[in-house]
Amino acid sequence: MTVHFIGAGPGAPDLITVRGINFIRKADVILYAGSLVPKAVLAEADPKARILDTAPLHLDAIIAEIEAACNNNLNVARIHSGDPSLYGAIAEQMRKLDSLGIEYDVTPGVPAYAAAAAAMKRELTLAGVSQTVILTRTTVRSSNMPESENLALLGKSGATLAIHLSINNLAKVIRELTPCYGSDCPVAIAFRIGWPDEMIIEGQLSNIREKVKAAGITRTALILVGRVLNPNDFKDSRLYAKDHHHILRPKIGS
Repeated sequence: MTVHFIGAGPGAPDLITVRGINFIRKADVILYAGSLVPKAVLAEADPKARILDTAPLHLDAIIAEIEAACNNNLNVARIHSGDPSLYGAIAEQMRKLDSLGIEYDVTPGVPAYAAAAAAMKRELTLAGVSQTVILTRTTVRSSNMPESENLALLGKSGATLAIHLSINNLAKVIRELTPCYGSDCPVAIAFRIGWPDEMIIEGQLSNIREKVKAAGITRTALILVGRVLNPNDFKDSRLYAKDHHHILRPKIGS
């Protein structure tokens, strides 16, 4: 018996990994975060599998379900949205399983920021613009941010920012980042990326809040900030330059 923590990706059922879908097919018990993972991801589950939406459950209730499956020698698929290493709340589950001596593994998933960049046809690292992506969030009721990781400080880097779980703090995001990036800095809001009703709203720090309010977005949205979203100019990567050589592309004449 093993518990398989699976990143289901941003929402589209065909963006889950082959490994993840194979674990779902073989699972006797499936626990999934119903508020964030679409039921379409479960389409290939065994019809006899016990499927439970964990959205209304607290941690101990989830662990109790896993422990019961373990006691009956049943394999468990524990499905989270996106990639479970990012705001996946799996660390406390794994700690509980460690204390119970229950085996588990983790399958990564496509993170929302990568899916959003793909949908927008953007590269988040451009030569001469930004070579760093910072994944972060703001303080909300469920979790505080360390003072050393506040947006005003992170924004001094000029890096591309992928701000999770913060759409209701958009005014604060704009206020803290405008001095670092300028009011004309491009912003994109990726709402329910990968779902049938996905929406991407593009603007600038100066006007993005009005656009978001007009669209009525209040949850399940990622905020991307950075000049890479709409660069005026950028240098070609040296990777494919004619005069760039490496072990697989030897220098001509050498």
